[in-house]
Amino acid sequence: MKTLITVLCLVFSLNSVAQIINGTVYDENKKPLPNVNIYFDGTTFATISDANGKFKLDYNYKGNNVLVISCIGYRTVFFTDIDSKKDLNISMRRLMNDLKEVVVYRKDKFTRKEKLELFRKLFLGKTANASKTLIKNEDDIYFKYDYKNHILTAFSDNPLVIINPSLGYKINYNLAKFEVEFDRLSIKSHYVIKSFYQGFSFFEESNNSNEILINREKAFRGSQVHFFRDLSNNMLSKDKFLLYNTSPINHITISSTNMVDDSNNNNNTSRPLKQELCFKTNNGDEGLIKVEILPQSWQDLSKKAFASFDIEYDKNEKSTIIFETNSFTIDRNGNNSNIGNIIFSGKIAEKKVGDMLPLNYKSISGKFMQ
Repeated sequence: MKTLITVLCLVFSLNSVAQIINGTVYDENKKPLPNVNIYFDGTTFATISDANGKFKLDYNYKGNNVLVISCIGYRTVFFTDIDSKKDLNISMRRLMNDLKEVVVYRKDKFTRKEKLELFRKLFLGKTANASKTLIKNEDDIYFKYDYKNHILTAFSDNPLVIINPSLGYKINYNLAKFEVEFDRLSIKSHYVIKSFYQGFSFFEESNNSNEILINREKAFRGSQVHFFRDLSNNMLSKDKFLLYNTSPINHITISSTNMVDDSNNNNNTSRPLKQELCFKTNNGDEGLIKVEILPQSWQDLSKKAFASFDIEYDKNEKSTIIFETNSFTIDRNGNNSNIGNIIFSGKIAEKKVGDMLPLNYKSISGKFMQ
C-alpha cells in the first residue's frame, strides 16, 4: 500500500528584519521565570531568559514564523503579531498533572518497543542522516492506540531533545501532535494510510565543518522546503524540479506550448509541465506570496483533492504532490501557511526530522559540491 505522509506545521504571519525583541517572563504568581526558551519556530534564532526572567532576542529574518516561549512544566505560549518597539510581558501557567493521563490497556496488543520503532521511522525518517539521529529523552514520549479507529497517537509534555550529528544540529522540538492511521488493526508501517506530526522547534548549531555543510546542502536539495522556495521564486524547472501530469499519457492531449523543453530527458513517457500552467503566484503583503493551484482538466481526482502532480528532482528522485486546497501563502524561505492540506509521497516524503534544516538555512555555493 502506498503511504501518504503529511507533515504539518503551524505557521502565521510575522515579518521582521534586523530587529530586537525584549521582554520578561513570569509565572502565574508574577514571579520571574529563568531558563525559559524563547525562539522563532523552525529557526536558529533563540535565547533564554535570565535569573530575573528577562530576555533579549536578536534576529534577522523575514518569514511566516511563530515566536514560541517554552519551559518544562509550563504551558507553551505563542505570539504571532509582535511590535518589536514594545517589551513583551509574558505570563506562563503550570501544566496540570492530569495532562499525562493516558488510557493503559491491561492487554495492550502492541509493545512500547514496537510503537517507538514506528515513531522513529515516521518522525525521524529512514535516511542515512535519520539513522544517526537520536532522541535523548525518548522516555518522555507516551502513546495511545485507538483500537476502534486504528490510530496511534504520541505525546510529550517536554520538548524532545534531538541530536543530529550528520547535520551538526541539536534540535529542541515541542511535539504538539503525532498521529498514524492504519487500514487495519496493526502497528506495521506497510499498513499505514497516512501519518503526520506537528510541533515547534529551534536549532542549535553544534558543528559547521565543511563535511557538515555538504551534508546540509545534500539534505536541502530535493526537500519540501527546497520545492516551496523554488515555487515562490518561479524557479522549479530551472532548479531541477520538473512537474508532470499524473494521468496516462495516451488518455490526454496537451499542447506542446504548455510543456517545458526537456528534449534531453529520456526517463519520462510525458514531457514536464511549465510552472505557470500549474501555479499562479502573486506578491502579497509584507513580502509573502499567494499561490493559487490551477485546476488540470485531464485529472480525475476525488472531491477532496484539487490537483495532483508527479515531481521529478535531478532526473532520478520521483515523488507525488496532492493539493487538498486551491491556494496557500508562502514566504521566500519555503515556509507554508497551509501545509496540512498538501500531501507528499515518494522520495520527497522520506526526508523528515532527521533531515530537517532551519527555515533560515542558506543554501551554500557550488564550490563545496562536486
